[in-house]
Amino acid sequence: MQTVLIVEDEPAIVAAVRERLEREGFAVLAAASGEAALNALAEARPDLLLVDVGLPGIDGFELLRRVRARGLDMPVIILTARGDEIDRVVGLELGADDYVVKPFSVRELAARVRALLRRAAGVASLRAQVAAAQGEAPPAPAGLMIDPARRRVTIGDAPLELRPREFDLLALLARHPGQVFSREALLRQVWGHEGYLDARTVDVHIRRLRARLAAIDPAAAELLQTEWGVGYRLAERSP
Repeated sequence: MQTVLIVEDEPAIVAAVRERLEREGFAVLAAASGEAALNALAEARPDLLLVDVGLPGIDGFELLRRVRARGLDMPVIILTARGDEIDRVVGLELGADDYVVKPFSVRELAARVRALLRRAAGVASLRAQVAAAQGEAPPAPAGLMIDPARRRVTIGDAPLELRPREFDLLALLARHPGQVFSREALLRQVWGHEGYLDARTVDVHIRRLRARLAAIDPAAAELLQTEWGVGYRLAERSP
């Protein structure tokens, strides 16, 4: 049985979401604050988090930042009453996988939970297959080395610290240097996209990858190239 942790301070929302998810076979935990959620995460590892942005004390954005800083990579859906694009972008940049704007349908939310968990299971399986099947790093421009089995990236002798999906995105582009991938194609192949995520998720991850590359070698950031109106590619060689 998969477990969902709801981090929400409105009891009516918690009750409605809990009832729907339990009816569909999920185990449900609940926390009414960011502090309570961090305590729960110290004791259990849920399969997915539902996080309200407007929490008392540690808000949803800060909670998400701390979750990812701990290296926890379970899917996260943020719940927000804010419909502004900037709030959605901030959530995605901090590592959220999806967002739902209040008021929302609990039936749709449950569908998003199922889709994200299927996708997470598929990505984990694919990672295991790739690690087992590939004995060599994918081809990449000079200076950039990718080890898929150990999930390590180096630029020269410097290690590049990446989040799981950042690594998957870079490794996919590196396996096909020079090839342009649309945002939709990247969503399908890296996230297992099933129609729920915004294509701007890819833009956020590309921007983050460029920043991490530039922090080690500014020239390396130029390897990630934008084909305007189409998508992204990794250059076949350093500019």
